[in-house]
Amino acid sequence: MPGRRPGTRTWLTTSAGRAELAEWERIAQLLADAEPGTVYDPDADDVVRAELGAGAAAAAREAEIREAARVAARADEFQALRELGTLAQTEPRDGDEAVRDELTRRAGGYVQADVGAWLAHALVARLGHYRAPAACEAAAGLLTPPVLAHAALLAELARLVPGVDVAQLAFAARLATAEPEAAGDLAVFLARVRS
Repeated sequence: MPGRRPGTRTWLTTSAGRAELAEWERIAQLLADAEPGTVYDPDADDVVRAELGAGAAAAAREAEIREAARVAARADEFQALRELGTLAQTEPRDGDEAVRDELTRRAGGYVQADVGAWLAHALVARLGHYRAPAACEAAAGLLTPPVLAHAALLAELARLVPGVDVAQLAFAARLATAEPEAAGDLAVFLARVRS
C-alpha cells in the first residue's frame, strides 16, 4: 500500500504500540473537548500528574527498601565487629544512627549501650562522618537523649581532664543511660565551671 510506513502494522500489535496510540487518542479527545486554540499542557493533565505521582511514590518505596537493606547489612556488620571486639576501632558512617535503632529493634527494645557509647565517643572525637559539622548538627535529631547526654558529658570531662582515656570515663555512659537529663545537666554545669 503506498504511503504506509514499513512496520506500522507490527508496531500497532505490540502492547507498547497500542498504549501509545491510546494515549495519543486520549490527548486528541482532551483537545477536542477543550476551548478552540487550547494547547496541550502535560502539567495540567490529571492523568499525567497521577502517573507521575505514582512513579514518585514507587521510587520512594524503592528507596526505603534499599535503605532498609543497607541498615540491615550494616547492623549485621556491627554484630560481627562486636564479636571480634573491634567496634571501638571502627569509624561511624552516615546512617549509623539508624543502625543503632535497628539493633535495638532486633533485641526487642534492649538498649544498645555499647553502640550508643561508641557513637557518643565518635561524636565528641569527630570521627568518621562526624568530621563534618553538618553531621554533628544532624546528630541532635538522630541520636537518643541518653547518647547525646553521654556525648555532652564526655566532651566536658575531656576538657576538664585533657588526655583522659575514654575507657576511664565508662561511668559517663552509665550515668547518661540511667539519668540522661541529669547527665546533660551535669555537662552544662561542668561547662559553666570551666568558663
